[in-house]
Amino acid sequence: MADKLTKKSQTTAGFAGRTVLSFESRRSTEIATLIENCGGRPRVAPATREVAATAGGDVSRFVSALLQGKIDLAIFLTGVGTRALARAVEQSCSREDFLSALHKVPILARGPKPVAALKELNVPVEWNVPEPNTSREILQVLDGNKVPLDGKLVAVQEYGVPSKDLVQGLQQRGAEVLPVHVYDWALPEDIAPLKNAIQALLDGSVDVVLFTAAIQVHHLLHMSEEMGVKDSLVTALKKIVVASIGPVTSEAIGEYGIPVSMEPSHPKMGFLVKEASEL
Repeated sequence: MADKLTKKSQTTAGFAGRTVLSFESRRSTEIATLIENCGGRPRVAPATREVAATAGGDVSRFVSALLQGKIDLAIFLTGVGTRALARAVEQSCSREDFLSALHKVPILARGPKPVAALKELNVPVEWNVPEPNTSREILQVLDGNKVPLDGKLVAVQEYGVPSKDLVQGLQQRGAEVLPVHVYDWALPEDIAPLKNAIQALLDGSVDVVLFTAAIQVHHLLHMSEEMGVKDSLVTALKKIVVASIGPVTSEAIGEYGIPVSMEPSHPKMGFLVKEASEL
């Protein structure tokens, strides 16, 4: 969808020249193109940066349990985290041993991105979680397929922050959860664009805000608090269109009392931009 929307043939006047702010980092160029092709004036201020987790204990414990055949189920939540884990385990064992052991474990992937990463590793996926790819859908897939969890050791590849709802749901079903924390979210090294974006919001020069991850919300509000303008920023965001990629991100926005104007029909960046432009 995103690729199709970046083509000139897909250009529309949906945003009608409105200024559209995004906090996307990894795909900042792509989302700027999408906004422009939907008739908007893009402004991109990255709010996050992926960094390796400070402690490698999770990975070592995971590798040890995996090689000993103790893992009963492995859940992969992100493509970035899956690839990072594959790199990180090489400090503990060979890639061949890791992949050989992983082939013996039932795998659940939370949507297309971890599926693609696992495919690169030639690791088969037994269950692929449908949209909107939240903890609720993961647990529904496990329940619907009658996957035994009581007394089982379940490894969960985490991303940025712990997946508390998922861990709690697994534990309620009797599972022992082994979190595998691979990377963290940090603020960008250059925070000037983020600060300037906050000022633009306060000045009323932004018409639409697009959030593509929950962590963007937390970093934005954290930075505004450091600037001493958090309450003013919340007030400003309540006056404009706030578009969220999906339920997890919407929940983060709601934590600050900010209403969400829309979620796209599919939790993908292309759909988010296109459908926000139609409001």
